[in-house]
Amino acid sequence: MTDSDSLATRLTQYNTRFVRLLWCDNGNVIRGKAFHRQFLDEHRDWGIGISMAQQAVPVMLDGVAADSGLGPVGEAWLVPDWETLTPLPYAPGHARVMADMQLGEQPWSLCPRGFLKRMLARLEQEAGLRVMAAFEPEFYLLRLDESGSIHPADRTPFAATLGMDLNQAVIDDITDALIAQGIWVERYYPESGPGQHEIAVRYGDALRAADSQIALRETVRGVALRHGLRASFLPKIFADQAGSGCHLHLSLWREGVNVLPDPGRAGTLSAIALHFIGGILHHLPALMALTTPSTNSYRRLQPQSWSGAFRAWGMDNREAAVRVPSNPHPPSPTHLELKTVDASANPYLALGAVIAAGLDGLQQRREPGDPIAVDPATLTEAERQARQIDRLPANLGAAIAHLSQSAVLLNALGADLAQAFLAVRRAEWSALGNLELEEEVRLLLERY
Repeated sequence: MTDSDSLATRLTQYNTRFVRLLWCDNGNVIRGKAFHRQFLDEHRDWGIGISMAQQAVPVMLDGVAADSGLGPVGEAWLVPDWETLTPLPYAPGHARVMADMQLGEQPWSLCPRGFLKRMLARLEQEAGLRVMAAFEPEFYLLRLDESGSIHPADRTPFAATLGMDLNQAVIDDITDALIAQGIWVERYYPESGPGQHEIAVRYGDALRAADSQIALRETVRGVALRHGLRASFLPKIFADQAGSGCHLHLSLWREGVNVLPDPGRAGTLSAIALHFIGGILHHLPALMALTTPSTNSYRRLQPQSWSGAFRAWGMDNREAAVRVPSNPHPPSPTHLELKTVDASANPYLALGAVIAAGLDGLQQRREPGDPIAVDPATLTEAERQARQIDRLPANLGAAIAHLSQSAVLLNALGADLAQAFLAVRRAEWSALGNLELEEEVRLLLERY
């Protein structure tokens, strides 16, 4: 049976009408084009074409950002990665496949998924390491009234079992839909905001982790709609309530062994782990243009809000930008958590850039400094300076400025992707940087 015959059989088994080819653009919006299954032969190998300018579209309009290097001329192709094909439980008759962007027969330099693949290949070639990762997203379940005003689906506090009971039907359907797609839900609980929830999925290889984050955002939204709800991953919806993060958990592996813990000293990190953290912290102000890339992101990133507002690391310290969780039994620790991430980020760009920063830390043997065991906000400015702890950028404009000066991250992205990405960020900062929260939320609520 040919590949085409096999795919046709699977699509028939799934009762598929349309196959959605998904990508996440530089505005960090998940987009898709679909073809009907009867035209599989035409789209199997080359997918669907899109304007190259699509990678220069900011979040707030369907137009091309200035100075992006892209315009009306040029066609890229969304080439399906058929290993990611899955039917959509929340959209019967539709299936999804993640797409790689190509120019002709070559990967396109502006493809975010291709960027992550390049960084994973570099890490393996230059350091002999692989990354296992998982994103940990928080989101709000909301109701929209006739006037368009938004209201939380419940008013329960953190981890309240009443919140579980009130939302059991929708959470169970989300969980079932994720598991049906091969995404293994590990933990769930209501978060501290009214109507806010967190679903944590099992870690996997880095590319799959980024694919799963795209699928999870799509699934949560799709299932919520079937329950008459809106779901939003926007970092800050309500001024007086908790923001939504999307912490990145990752571990480093060599020849099937997790090299994060120090094998000679229980409960401590290896030199590899420390240098990797050192690289992340060194580049974090610039990384934030990729990991917290929306104007709204910085409303969440406040001191004493457990969001990682200070450049520091610590064991089990939820106020440090990098937290190293401990385990109650060996081996411990097994992974690190970057808290300065939210779901307005393109997961391929965010994870790829973190890997580039960590690899630089390994190669330059960057030291992360001593772990901090207190809330950095409780220290005086002099105490923070003595410990080399500083406040991270307070707005997107500052993060853009840091990224524009980061040779390591710009070289990792490549000239074309860096130019287009920065153009989109600058367009968004110019258009949205002075908006009040209510207007910003109205615009962005359903983008993320």
